[in-house]
Amino acid sequence: MVRTLPGSSQAPRGGRLPDFLLVGAPKAGTTALHGALAGHPELFLSGVKEPKYYLCGDSPPPAYKGPGDAHSNREWIWQRQRYLDLFADAGDDQQAGESTPFYLYHRDARRRIAADLPRARLVTVLRDPVDRAYSNWMHLWADGLEPCADVVEACAREAQRVDEGWAPFWHYRGLGMYGRQLADLFEHFPREQVLVLRYRDLVDEPRDSLNRVCRFLGVAEDVVTEIPSGNSKPFVNPSVRTRMLGPVVRAGAAAGQFLPPQAWRTASRPIIGQLHQRGNPERPRLTPEQGEVLREPFLDDIALLEQVTGESYDDWRTHRAGDTFHTRQSQRTATG
Repeated sequence: MVRTLPGSSQAPRGGRLPDFLLVGAPKAGTTALHGALAGHPELFLSGVKEPKYYLCGDSPPPAYKGPGDAHSNREWIWQRQRYLDLFADAGDDQQAGESTPFYLYHRDARRRIAADLPRARLVTVLRDPVDRAYSNWMHLWADGLEPCADVVEACAREAQRVDEGWAPFWHYRGLGMYGRQLADLFEHFPREQVLVLRYRDLVDEPRDSLNRVCRFLGVAEDVVTEIPSGNSKPFVNPSVRTRMLGPVVRAGAAAGQFLPPQAWRTASRPIIGQLHQRGNPERPRLTPEQGEVLREPFLDDIALLEQVTGESYDDWRTHRAGDTFHTRQSQRTATG
């Protein structure tokens, strides 16, 4: 007999729908959380991370126009049966899940999930929005896709980029407006179906954080206790190298939309490797002046987030030296 889990659904041609989703936010540890939970025998995490199915609504992805967007769109899983097939190998006694950290941000995705998976459990991980934006910018800069060498200027260009149709990953500020995102999410889901974690707790207290997730999902605790290393990239200093190789990467990514999804990734690996060759694993700190400029747009939303969750996020209101996943883990190990 097939055990039907809350929110699950069997498909007539095989596969199933997920029981839980890691919905966001980008650059807040969802990749590491996905990797940790995949080691739990009662859970089945899709082999494809970020399928982005609920961003699409059973239609091809939007024709986003930012550097590399058209190539990236070819990797989205937007067809219903392909999405169901992601969970076909889940055991009858396992809960199935996937992680697409843009679901929390995307208004239509929140509505599609509520309509399709009304009993699903949703896990969110929130990171200081300035640190998140800086990490987001650095990720794209290190890979040669971000043409702007200054994070403050890149954030200032966001409205123009949104108007020009750049994909959500370029929305450095918008992705960190968690208050408005959660307020809307709670219009569609009961609060007991949504778990809100903090990035700092995920890194500093991995066992406790993972046990919170396991309790929330109704599976055994103390089975997975460690978070794998994050997917942070080295900082790449602006230089002649970046001015030469960046345009090559962006042009190649544009051409990659006409090739199989993995073709450009394979071809670009040596070029991106050249960018990373002299990279510094420790990113430079934002100055207090940069932090103040970047933080100001988030202040009203932080107040809304506190109102919506009943939790304090006052530490996000003032400048401090933000840390990467790698440095926080290193500090924890050194003091542990």
